Amino acid sequence: QVRLVESGGGLVRPGGSLTLSCAASGSILKIDVMGWYRQVPGKDRELVATITSSGLTNYANSVKDRFTISRDNGKNTTNLLMSGLKPEDTAVYYCHADRVVLRYEGTRVITLIDRWGQGTQVNVTS
Repeated sequence: QVRLVESGGGLVRPGGSLTLSCAASGSILKIDVMGWYRQVPGKDRELVATITSSGLTNYANSVKDRFTISRDNGKNTTNLLMSGLKPEDTAVYYCHADRVVLRYEGTRVITLIDRWGQGTQVNVTS
């Protein structure tokens, strides 16, 4: 099985910075896409940022120029550096992994899709 574990959430003042980390464990050969999503009560989970194994990134407009996503393919980890935090960034942040390659069986590629961490709370308040 594949497990994602987030860390680094907490309380921060507006304008401050925080780094979230996520580590994927299990028998993993490769993860195509890793990313971060967030959710506040009563709203849908929304994309924050994603990064492919080749380093291609995608950000929500609301966090562009403030957040930076990175990853270490060898360690199956991803970080989210959040700067210039605003109260509206308050949410539970979830790590996500998509197309997790577990093994090859001849021509077949055994893959898991859409894996989620348990979430970490980020509170931005003065």
